Amino acid sequence: MGKQTILYDSHKRMGGRMVPFGGWDMPLHYGSQLEEHHRVRRDAGMFDVSHMTVVDLEGPDARAYLRRLLANDVDRLKLAGKALYSCMLNPSGGVVDDLIVYYLRDDWYRMVVNAATTDKDLAWLEQQRQDFDLRLTPRRDLAMLAIQGPNARSKTLPLLSSALQSAGAALKPFTATVDGDWLLARTGYTGEDGFEVMLPLDQAEDFWKALADAGVTPCGLGARDTLRLEAGMNLFGSDMDEQTSPLEAGLAWTVAWEPADRQFIGRPALEAQRDDPNRRRFVGLLLLGRGVLRNHQKLFVDNEEVGEITSGGFSPTLERSIAFARVSPVVRESCEVDMRGKRAPVQIVKPPFVRNGKVCIKV
Repeated sequence: MGKQTILYDSHKRMGGRMVPFGGWDMPLHYGSQLEEHHRVRRDAGMFDVSHMTVVDLEGPDARAYLRRLLANDVDRLKLAGKALYSCMLNPSGGVVDDLIVYYLRDDWYRMVVNAATTDKDLAWLEQQRQDFDLRLTPRRDLAMLAIQGPNARSKTLPLLSSALQSAGAALKPFTATVDGDWLLARTGYTGEDGFEVMLPLDQAEDFWKALADAGVTPCGLGARDTLRLEAGMNLFGSDMDEQTSPLEAGLAWTVAWEPADRQFIGRPALEAQRDDPNRRRFVGLLLLGRGVLRNHQKLFVDNEEVGEITSGGFSPTLERSIAFARVSPVVRESCEVDMRGKRAPVQIVKPPFVRNGKVCIKV
């Protein structure tokens, strides 16, 4: 049996089908993954993401530490509450993990890292801390919920404190506000509007129930994966890893090259790769026939292998199979995928496939 979040019993009572994920027992779905996906796109759904790890970074060197640690630059965060998506890199430019970091004060930042990489990430954070004056505190006392969909904010705000209601109503995307031990952020992993909420463990079950009573649908890992795939959002361990740089994972936009004198970990390796004409491209795929694209399927142009699918599946919104792939620079508008020994044509597209309930590609 894996670790359990504070909401484990709530998931079981609501009919959640529990499966192992990143060392945790998490709900795959509550009866219909397809229905949960559509509820997020059309109304509001909620996810227990308490398996992810919240880490507070506090001290006079917090900013300098993060400017060294992350490929993106926290100097871009000028207003309290602003959030930044970034990768932590190793010296060879591979991705240690991807994360969101929140600027709360000059001496206080908060980051959220992936569940399966928590132990590795905490060891890496400690290793890089040696020359900096700051404290790293994993917030094991906090749960984390994501409420996503076009009606997510309107259904969530009335359930919050008056301070969070007032500040939350005015939150812009990728910003957060704090009230005591609660943090409310307008962030997510579905391509829809909504909130992510960090709150004390002993208040999580009541808040989860209140959201359900307000008409927010509980959703599991299955819908979370199809939603993020449609939205063009990477998954660590599939679309990038410690052997893959952000430049080959479609995340070049998360690398802050300026100022040129900021020597973040992995910068020299990325600079060497930046102008490499043979660098692989990260693309979207749309299957032109029947079937389902799957992770690790090989791609071909004529009889030459030109790439591999990193994430694939069925898109409930498009009612077609879609995927992400890493391909050779020779690939242009189309190629073929090997599906159990048979070749099928796929169209090259630019993700995202769906954002804010709208189809973003031609089908």
